[in-house]
Amino acid sequence: MAEPFVPIEGVAKHFAVSISTIRAWLRQGHIPKNTYVKIGNTYRFKLPAVVEALTAEALTKETQLEFDLEADKDV
Repeated sequence: MAEPFVPIEGVAKHFAVSISTIRAWLRQGHIPKNTYVKIGNTYRFKLPAVVEALTAEALTKETQLEFDLEADKDV
């Protein structure tokens, strides 16, 4: 069975952030287009897909940061 779509309030509540933050993440491309549908001005999100995308992005940034710190030690 497919996961239900949730409104933007549900995503904000899940991440304990404001709706404005979710809108900013959308504008900045942190939430990929394949994780939601937009009809008019209404968004509906596949919450597990949003969680996966944001988690993957956070891990990538963390790995990049570790890589950069390691490179600094050789200087």
